[in-house]
Amino acid sequence: MTRTVEQRDPVRRPGERPGERLGERLGERLREPYVQLVASQLLVGVVALAANIMMVRALAPAHRGQVALLLQIVYLGAQALLLGTERSFVAAYHEVAPAAAVRLYGRLLVAPTLLGVAAATAYAMLAPRRLTPGPVVIALVTTFALVEAAGLAGRSVAIAAGRVHDFLASRVIESILLLAAMAVLFRARVDTPAPWLGCYIVACLVPTAGYALHWLRMPGGARPNQNGPGQNGLVRRQGAALFPAAIANMAMLRSDRLALPALASTAALGLYASVATMTELLAWPLRAYADSRLGRWRAAHRDGTLRTRPIVAAAALYVLVVAPLLAGGLYLLIVPVFGADYAPARTVVLPLVLAAGLYAVSRISLGLLVAKGHGTLVSAAEIAGFAVSFACYLLLIPAHGIAGAAWGSLAGYGAGLALALLITRFAGDRL
Repeated sequence: MTRTVEQRDPVRRPGERPGERLGERLGERLREPYVQLVASQLLVGVVALAANIMMVRALAPAHRGQVALLLQIVYLGAQALLLGTERSFVAAYHEVAPAAAVRLYGRLLVAPTLLGVAAATAYAMLAPRRLTPGPVVIALVTTFALVEAAGLAGRSVAIAAGRVHDFLASRVIESILLLAAMAVLFRARVDTPAPWLGCYIVACLVPTAGYALHWLRMPGGARPNQNGPGQNGLVRRQGAALFPAAIANMAMLRSDRLALPALASTAALGLYASVATMTELLAWPLRAYADSRLGRWRAAHRDGTLRTRPIVAAAALYVLVVAPLLAGGLYLLIVPVFGADYAPARTVVLPLVLAAGLYAVSRISLGLLVAKGHGTLVSAAEIAGFAVSFACYLLLIPAHGIAGAAWGSLAGYGAGLALALLITRFAGDRL
């Protein structure tokens, strides 16, 4: 009997139970960086939903709109401070020591931080009163933009240093602090925007600073070819090439939300956002996977062993399997979950799921281009996608409302993906 068992399972260790091997493999999968990145994104989504509910119930619509607007300014400001270096840093510094990674990224942020603070100060002093929310709000927005940029830099540091589990832990801490602080404001019925914005700042600042200090105390330095201004100069140059892509990608993802109230109505935006927020989940796993693999892809490209066709094919297969399940589930659950008033949102399920699928595959194809050093071409693809989608919004939303926005998103994401694949071929790196 023992001999038969050993023949059937030659890799089992003496005394090992049948389920132990499976448990180890499952544990290894859960420790994969891209799994932890997806988990952090899902956590952020759940917390954002809870935070939104508390703010909607505590703030007047005008004040809730002010918070939303200030948050968009913060996210845009954070991208301006990073100058596209999030992905170029991960690609350039693969498996660097955590302490060295923090110092290297810190050097990248010094000049943008000084320029950002100077620009905010100048605006507070020189802008006409009718165009400024006041020095207190400007200071809050500036501080939050700096903290948000540091948090995004921390994500890149965690990926490059192989400490994604630390980043996930920081997200958990941030979520707990944010919900606790907002719960206090909700119970106190605070109805002004500034304290709610302050909750975001404190919640993000504490874990970001804590883990930066923790990483700095860890042993190890940069590798010889990763230390010094030369490599950081490469990160800056590649980041500058990717910066338009970061801005265009944000615009492509958010311009539909801005166009609908202006060209249709806020009610249309409510219907549209109820579906769009859910379909974005389709792209999160592939986006996290691409971010976590940039360093490995860069190293494989240098060695001549990077095979892009199977990677893109696997991404397409994922979308083909998951997209129909997501579309069917959303279509059936919209009315039971959101209510009968949201029944018209069913009309945008199919185009938005298709758009999210194309966007998901484009994250992989563009990530491969980043790994190969084609940052300028990545920006070209992102800008083209934004231009197509925004043009379609202007043409289709006035006549077709939320359906026009959904099909415009599909056209824009499809154009971005098609151009990315064409660029890859004409750049000489065939899939």
